[in-house]
Amino acid sequence: MWILFDRLCTTDCTTEGGLIFMSSELSPRDCASGLPESLAPPDPIDPAALLAASGLATFEHSSEIVSTMERAREMAITVGLPLPAAIVADRQTFGRGQQGARWWQAPGSLAVSVVLGAVDAGTPAAPLAPQPIWSLACGVALAETLALLLPTVRPRVRWPNDIEVQGKKLAGILVETAPGDRVIFGIGVNTTGSAATAPIPLRTKLTTLPDLTGRPLPRQRVLAEFLPRFFQLLRAIAADPGVLQLRYRPLCALTGQVVTIHRGGTLLRGLCRGIAADGALLLDAETGPLRVHSGSLTDPADVWRGCEPA
Repeated sequence: MWILFDRLCTTDCTTEGGLIFMSSELSPRDCASGLPESLAPPDPIDPAALLAASGLATFEHSSEIVSTMERAREMAITVGLPLPAAIVADRQTFGRGQQGARWWQAPGSLAVSVVLGAVDAGTPAAPLAPQPIWSLACGVALAETLALLLPTVRPRVRWPNDIEVQGKKLAGILVETAPGDRVIFGIGVNTTGSAATAPIPLRTKLTTLPDLTGRPLPRQRVLAEFLPRFFQLLRAIAADPGVLQLRYRPLCALTGQVVTIHRGGTLLRGLCRGIAADGALLLDAETGPLRVHSGSLTDPADVWRGCEPA
């Protein structure tokens, strides 16, 4: 069991009581980070309790980092690092999403990247490109978790990688592969803060749990419920791919809606009929049924790219 914990943002690595404490100096400026970190409500994480509850073998917590995905990629190629592994950051200075988009969330919200071996992700070896089933399984487990913890909130999964409430984005998922048959899942949930503090182009497009319920949700509660549920769902899908369709169906944000998929320079349009067992989006188009394995519901021209760090 490894715990890597960064609170001081130094470059030292020390050991104490059999635990490993590691940190790194990663703090470029973010021009649109929302609330100052000093104003973010405290939300401590107990690493030992989380490891015991979550099924993780390695956990790292950083007060500030450029991107949890970049740190997770370093962890993925670390020889001998026990998996599953996760990195949580209180604040990302250059978080990223799909299509080169920037990722914004209030400091103190849940930002975590999880590293799995390909076998744990349900495949003998990680393919070069992420599989649709991975982000959907993550989304289903996350939506189920939020609905369980907050019964008044009705999260829905928006293919291929978002969680929405009332048509506004509450959480996002990014899946990448790494050398050594590793799969990295990046998850951001707006567990604190308010959409009113987001960059102006995003304020009408996203929501937060305090906006919905009047209070933040502790990150540890989310992780302790979500991670074992996610790992169990991946195992269940590996044994029976039909499980994903069954669990996804009541959570689909798009069923019965006419949607447009942007894929390269091509537009695909049709009535959504849910997903196939492999995660493909099923559309009834004018030309006939379509199975869409990749693409985005967001026009590339509308992707928020924020600003470059100084």
